[in-house]
Amino acid sequence: MMKKITILLLFTALLISNNSVGQKFNTDKKYTFKIGDNNGIGKWYMGREIAYVMGFEGIGWLERSDREKEENVSNLIKNMRIKLNDTIADIGAGSGYHAFRMAPLAKKGLVYAVDIQEEMLMAIEKSKESRKIRNIETILGSEKGVHLPKNSVDKILMVDVYHEFNFPSEMIASMKNALKPNGQLFLIEYRDEDSKVPIKKIHKMTEKQAVKEMEAAGFKLKENIENLPWQHCMVFVKE
Repeated sequence: MMKKITILLLFTALLISNNSVGQKFNTDKKYTFKIGDNNGIGKWYMGREIAYVMGFEGIGWLERSDREKEENVSNLIKNMRIKLNDTIADIGAGSGYHAFRMAPLAKKGLVYAVDIQEEMLMAIEKSKESRKIRNIETILGSEKGVHLPKNSVDKILMVDVYHEFNFPSEMIASMKNALKPNGQLFLIEYRDEDSKVPIKKIHKMTEKQAVKEMEAAGFKLKENIENLPWQHCMVFVKE
């Protein structure tokens, strides 16, 4: 009889323990999963579905001849007010389209070109050699981190890549760790508020959604510079 009671008590304790763990897991869960857009991965963060990452096969689109006209990249670079000694991280650098435009302005500094696709980084290295540029350093990142030293960068740039992060919460935490206390994060995303912007909806973001996600990571919006044709130019700083 005593043996049966002991087994029953152990089973009850185990059941309570498992329920507690399950409740904690549900409370801490950052992401949800459900069917959504055909161009999305079925994973949601703070009410936003995450888009598929553009593969290295799309490198030609990044280097398209009409990109300056469509996005006014020159204005974006001016918005950053790059200084000679700045250390800048281009997250999701792709082909290096922006990195190669920032490097001459930070000629006494450094531009980190961070990407999770080795093929993209190889393309940047090839361009570095042909252009004889020495102040761009390629970094192989991961889905959860940028792999940069703590408090090492003055400015972070993300152009149309944040909405594709598989783990946005972890990635922003990693960037916050790398950004200097007085550093700035430039979040560039196609405006979801504007139906005339000819980009699929899942590849757009509203300012409201961006602010919600960045505030959750400990950033605050300093300003949204509205001088780009299709994109938000949102400048965030650490709270």
